[in-house]
Amino acid sequence: MSARRLAVVTGASSGIGESLARTLASQGYDLWLIARSTAKLERLAKEVADDRAIRVRVRTCDLADPQARLELTRELADESVSVLCANAGFPTCGPLSANDPATEAAEVQVNVVALHDVVHAVLPGMLARRAGRILITGSTAGCQPVPTAATYAATKAFANTFAESLHAELRGTGVTCTLLAPGPVRTNFYEVGGIPHLQRQKILAWLSPDHVAESGLRSMARGRRLSVPGPVAKAQYVAGRLTPRVVLFPLLRGVFLPRLRGARAAATPSN
Repeated sequence: MSARRLAVVTGASSGIGESLARTLASQGYDLWLIARSTAKLERLAKEVADDRAIRVRVRTCDLADPQARLELTRELADESVSVLCANAGFPTCGPLSANDPATEAAEVQVNVVALHDVVHAVLPGMLARRAGRILITGSTAGCQPVPTAATYAATKAFANTFAESLHAELRGTGVTCTLLAPGPVRTNFYEVGGIPHLQRQKILAWLSPDHVAESGLRSMARGRRLSVPGPVAKAQYVAGRLTPRVVLFPLLRGVFLPRLRGARAAATPSN
């Protein structure tokens, strides 16, 4: 009988995280599903466990809460985690001065501090076993500054650099780290960011969460450094890294920012 394998997915209640969980379940992994929404996690747990000989644990946690996060990481450190999908994250959009400071601070806690804490919790055990796979969900937005999404772009720059640094650092240890850097994906991400109407922009060539998750897990299984699903995301990734800022900012102002402002205006109810 084969040994059981445990996969941990943060941000598992919807979008890419939900698709990661479903795909890992289909591959026979036991699951720890982590997010704030207990009801959504329990519904997903029931669905993925049906007709499969896997164990699924729901672990509700607000990753923006340092105490709740500390309790979670202590639990994770005691588990033999085979796969960690550090996927939790959310955006804020609009001028920084107009955004709620508490929400901005929570965004940094979830997108940066929680990511770092969760990886740090499972990594020593993986290294001791000389086996483990880590998939970190970054973003093409982390490849360049994004005016009116300054905090989000900065947090994803951390995620991108952290993942790629770990990939090189872990070489030869039996543990790998892969960066999943998607571009536009059809999830509730844009609703959370207050710009749901942006998904109507066909020019962005939206991908499904399933497509993105499968691409990331495939690259992770092969021990690759990077997964950038889809031609639009690849173009964004390369352009964001190579385009001089003196050229990039006029492009953002002329092409992206008008769409973002239009989406925000459409999402704002009139009085």
